[in-house]
Amino acid sequence: MKRYLIVLLMILLLMAGGAASAQDVTLEFQQWWEPELPEGSFRAILDDFEAANPGIKVETISGPYLTTKDQIIASAATGTMADVVGLDGAWVNVLWKQGALASLTQAMMDVDYDDSELAAQIRLAGETYMIPIANFIYPVFVNLDLLEAAGIDPPTTRAEFAAAAMALTDPDNNVYGWAQPLSLEQPNGIQNDTMSWLWASGGSMLDDMGQPHLIGNEALAETLEFIKSLHDAGVVAPGSFAMKENEKVEEFVNERVAMIVNTLAHFTLIRERNPDLNFDITALPAAEGYDGPRGLPYASWGIGISAHTEHKAEAWKLIDYLTSVEGNTKLTSIANAFPGNVNATPDFIQTDPLFMTAFEIFQEGYLANEFTGLPAAEELMRQMAEPFQFYLEGDIELDELLEYAQEEWENIFE
Repeated sequence: MKRYLIVLLMILLLMAGGAASAQDVTLEFQQWWEPELPEGSFRAILDDFEAANPGIKVETISGPYLTTKDQIIASAATGTMADVVGLDGAWVNVLWKQGALASLTQAMMDVDYDDSELAAQIRLAGETYMIPIANFIYPVFVNLDLLEAAGIDPPTTRAEFAAAAMALTDPDNNVYGWAQPLSLEQPNGIQNDTMSWLWASGGSMLDDMGQPHLIGNEALAETLEFIKSLHDAGVVAPGSFAMKENEKVEEFVNERVAMIVNTLAHFTLIRERNPDLNFDITALPAAEGYDGPRGLPYASWGIGISAHTEHKAEAWKLIDYLTSVEGNTKLTSIANAFPGNVNATPDFIQTDPLFMTAFEIFQEGYLANEFTGLPAAEELMRQMAEPFQFYLEGDIELDELLEYAQEEWENIFE
């Protein structure tokens, strides 16, 4: 009898354990981040999440960026997207139109979440569908040796930047003050090297409804006129209309350009290519009279939830952890990125004075990239870049540029 009771008790315990395990939820998390991080480091963060959330397991689906993009967009069309997905801002509009992304606004409301700590949110039709959790900002890189030889401090205003670019330009020795890539093939120079000047002074290229606002936009007009003045003064590196982002970096590395707008992700590349290059970084110069926080152009690792997942509550718990001070600090420390939580402080900023400067720029400004979440973002850039080239050449007036671009943008938005 005693043996029978022991066996029965063991059976009941096994059944209870089986019932508990049957209630476990496994989240599929597809992203391109894991292969880009030190081996095992991302899994360690997810293990910490699982330990803090018994009953939730996370299974990663990892691959290169382009492969991940293709797979996520394809699976969205068939309703088979992973529960949680890493997102690039350029994909969000397409996925949203397919109804593939769940509203994170609703997820936050369901748990009464305070979103004041989030550095940025990507919204469409008034609701959040992506949260940037690791951010790579674009400050201005300056060649300190060239500036010091000319007796110039790193510029903080547009007027100071123009004066510095003029003083640093020496065509006889093939040295120029600034490089602005405006390739139509790779038109992100409109985002990183053109509109960034507008955002740095608190301006916007969109109206309050998120629609194109190019005509009658005084701040935008002044920005484009400022950039044209640099081209007219001959301080911009030749070949701008065919130049791509990687080529401006080469010009800076080889000390043929004194200043560029550039991503922090190129720190290591620049140092490897020219270990003797003495450079620093600064926030984008602002328009005269502007004393508000600087808008910072950026790229990011974003995160979202599938509209078709049966585990939205558990998926939100994962996002909540990765955007918390603890989780976000861990992730951004291993990614050498700036946090999606304004109160997180990544460890890597203590390892290099330039990273510390970059973090101070990040804390004093705000993330600004209005192309994120827009329809056909790259095509929008191209439809601005083409007439912008004609404007810089003096073939059309500014009003013509803005009218043409406004019409093309409105067609794309429709």
